[in-house]
Amino acid sequence: MTLTERLPTGSTDPDALVEAFTEWAFEEQGLSLYPAQEEALLEIVTGGNVILSTPTGSGKSLVAIGAHAAALARGERTFYTAPIKALVSEKFFALCEVFGADKVGMLTGDAAVNEQAPIICCTAEILANIALRSGPTADVGSVVMDEFHFYSDPDRGWAWQVPLIELPQAQFLLMSATLGDVTFFRDDLTRRTGRPTAVITSAERPVPLHYRYVFTPLHETITELLETHEAPVYVVHFTQAAAIERAQSLMSVNVSSKEDKAAIAELIGNFRFTAGFGKTLSRLVRHGIGVHHAGMLPRYRRLVETLAQAGLLKVICGTDTLGVGINVPIRTVLFTALSKYDGVRTRGLKAREFHQIAGRAGRAGYDTVGTVVAEAPDHEVENARLLAKAGDDPKKRKRIVRKQPPEGFVGWSEKGFEKLTVAQPEPLTSQFAVTHAMLLNVISRPGDAFTAMRHLLEDNHEPRPAQRKHILRAIAIYRALRNAGVVEELPAPDAESRRVRLVGDLQLDFALNQPLSPFALAAVELLDRESPGYAMDVLSVIEATLDDPRQVLHAQENKARGEAVAAMKAEGIEYEERMALLEDVTYPKPLAELLEAALETYRRGHPWVSDARLSPKSVVRDMSEKAMTFVEYISHYQLARSEGLVLRYLADTYRALRQTVPDEAKTEELSDLIEWLGELVRQVDSSLIDEWEKLAAGVDSGADVAPPPVDQLPAGVTSNKRAFRVLVRNAMFRRVELAALRRWDLLGELDADAGWDAAAWREAFEPYFELHDEIGIGPDARGPQLIDIEEQPERWIVRQVLDDPAGDRDWAITAEIDLTASDEEGTAVVWVTGVSDTV
Repeated sequence: MTLTERLPTGSTDPDALVEAFTEWAFEEQGLSLYPAQEEALLEIVTGGNVILSTPTGSGKSLVAIGAHAAALARGERTFYTAPIKALVSEKFFALCEVFGADKVGMLTGDAAVNEQAPIICCTAEILANIALRSGPTADVGSVVMDEFHFYSDPDRGWAWQVPLIELPQAQFLLMSATLGDVTFFRDDLTRRTGRPTAVITSAERPVPLHYRYVFTPLHETITELLETHEAPVYVVHFTQAAAIERAQSLMSVNVSSKEDKAAIAELIGNFRFTAGFGKTLSRLVRHGIGVHHAGMLPRYRRLVETLAQAGLLKVICGTDTLGVGINVPIRTVLFTALSKYDGVRTRGLKAREFHQIAGRAGRAGYDTVGTVVAEAPDHEVENARLLAKAGDDPKKRKRIVRKQPPEGFVGWSEKGFEKLTVAQPEPLTSQFAVTHAMLLNVISRPGDAFTAMRHLLEDNHEPRPAQRKHILRAIAIYRALRNAGVVEELPAPDAESRRVRLVGDLQLDFALNQPLSPFALAAVELLDRESPGYAMDVLSVIEATLDDPRQVLHAQENKARGEAVAAMKAEGIEYEERMALLEDVTYPKPLAELLEAALETYRRGHPWVSDARLSPKSVVRDMSEKAMTFVEYISHYQLARSEGLVLRYLADTYRALRQTVPDEAKTEELSDLIEWLGELVRQVDSSLIDEWEKLAAGVDSGADVAPPPVDQLPAGVTSNKRAFRVLVRNAMFRRVELAALRRWDLLGELDADAGWDAAAWREAFEPYFELHDEIGIGPDARGPQLIDIEEQPERWIVRQVLDDPAGDRDWAITAEIDLTASDEEGTAVVWVTGVSDTV
């Protein structure tokens, strides 16, 4: 029975609500409320705000469910916000089970599922934008803000502050394990909402933590934790590379029993691991070792989380991303360091960071105690070993030459660790910000925008000097909007009491999620539809409006510089000149001059785009022009640790192409490109695209909604015939490009299984290069007119014609496409049959 069915109908009596909720928690979940949970629930059902600052594992999620239930019983709409989309998605599925799929919706910026539902799971930015557009009239009766310590995030903290300012009608539940002193928020919420605000804190965890600082080498520490039954162990690193290297080094340790390994294999089922990191992860998890970091494919992270929740992974090596509310049961947290590089400098961990990670230790309902272990720095571990070897002999101890820390090392100590364990989290600091989108949102709402904006600017949480700066910036933005004709002042208030209004349709959804999308529409109109490169140029316009995948661009630049150095050395250019010339070598930036000039013109009439940054780049275009698969691209740029980031960028590009480019601007070739990109993403990790569509269909049809099983494979790649034809064309053209470059070694790697090693390819092309100096690989060479595909039930017969300089076009590569194998592999499986000049 869902909690919705248990709620008293037609009654908001607090006692009845509490009774219904506690019965549901005990009978359906097997849970009895802790004192802090009971106190929080009583405050909520009686209409008060609650600031819940209790340790990880103390059941804050259950209190959040109680808040949703109370709002539902009152007939009010309730919003749950979280900092990351993965956590929003996780809560969405969980709340669907509790309340029923028809009662829960999700909004994340790229997806909307059942958006009119009474309970909405969303990112903090979504609720902030709703608050800006509607203010006190917004249909928001209750707000649950999870991980509220993100209020201090320099880039995103504004989104946690705006709802507090703009939604005085709402009841708030603010939750985090690391809030610190919240006196200010208690008083501020009470003043704004007129509701009493209870601060519920508890230093006592349901599962207490034991802290240890050790001087043993990390391998020995992990082995001891396994032997003393303190697993699962989460080994915390502060770089992805270190986490993966550590996991691989543990393969020599006997982590799991035969029974656990069999259970792992059964749960994994037919899960598809791709080449590269996928094969590495497959070996690791089958050994009982997990890896978890933000650069992984979402389905790999979900697999690790699923295996961990089943108790089958004894060790997980990961980064500190696990501290952000992801539900992975851990008994012991092992810090490999107590300092981290924060993007600017290496520094010691802050108390909040330490407690966020350490708090993951100890599982309520499973563990009676959790353990937090910190490793001493390597040089201290070595010194401890030398001292132990010397024993109690004072002469030997005196002769020891102590190892010193590396130069520039930011260290830590046992005393520092002890201070961290008892330190209170640092106070939260305001990160309010004023943008064009903020003004446009406020101006779009009914009522006097000047009064609304004054309230937002003068009654936020910033100190007065900072408020003055925000006011000056808001005035400058408003004047720019007015001078550009984007807004206009009215001689008298209109029917909705507006004194200023927006002029025309500004496509505010674009302004919120992709500020440069309207510019992209205008820029596409500048392109020549008849040009052979039109489809790629449209793609470049869209890519220029998206956030940078920095790791990819860095890898592209490194490769470009490496190739440039090799070319300059071959030309005999001296070292000093080479270094000077290298300064100008960067990653590809197609249409950069055209787009920068177009944006400068566009900005005059659309000043809000000043907040956005145009960034010409070529990632999807690069992959398409190189005719590479996802695995080949990752390998080419050595991006195995960042493949999740790469795939999310590809998915963002796919969505932007579909949502931004109008149908009348889509040529046949561009439509093929979009289909290819969507299918490529689906085959690598369908959760980034298909899941949203399935969720929407499931909710609308009243079907059960649940996350897909970890071993669920996407639909066969051949089922989308249009996209598959592009995959086949790309696979064949990849061979043309490599032949043009005379890279027989890479061709041999592609087709050795079909009997076409490097020597066979070289021999097959010798007659061609006796006649012609080169093979064309421009836009005309890769077009559909040079490939012939004969579709048969179990295989396709393909003939890829070469673009020779004489224009004879009588040479071709022939191949068969194995359809069954293609579905199994998720990409076109090519069996080359020949290279000949037979027409």
